[in-house]
Amino acid sequence: MSVTIKDVEHIARLARLEFSPAEKEKFTHQLNRILEYVGKLNELDTSNVEPLSHVIELENKMREDVVRPGLSSEEALKNAPAKTDKFFKVPKTVKGDEGS
Repeated sequence: MSVTIKDVEHIARLARLEFSPAEKEKFTHQLNRILEYVGKLNELDTSNVEPLSHVIELENKMREDVVRPGLSSEEALKNAPAKTDKFFKVPKTVKGDEGS
């Protein structure tokens, strides 16, 4: 498959670009060289290559879940600036119905 000046003009029109005749010649030559280079991939023997979803193989490294004791309420609240019996006390952040 070869790219022609007509193809470059069509692509330019789709992209709403304008090129001079010299630029059209230049892009035609460059696109044909790119296609030649990509065509070399067809020469590779890929019959023994498995298809991949990624370039590198990815594997999740999972660890076993281990049950561990958590903090007691007393330990969690030990350094709290304000607290009630078993809870952290924080400032009110939501306005009430008093007026908006």
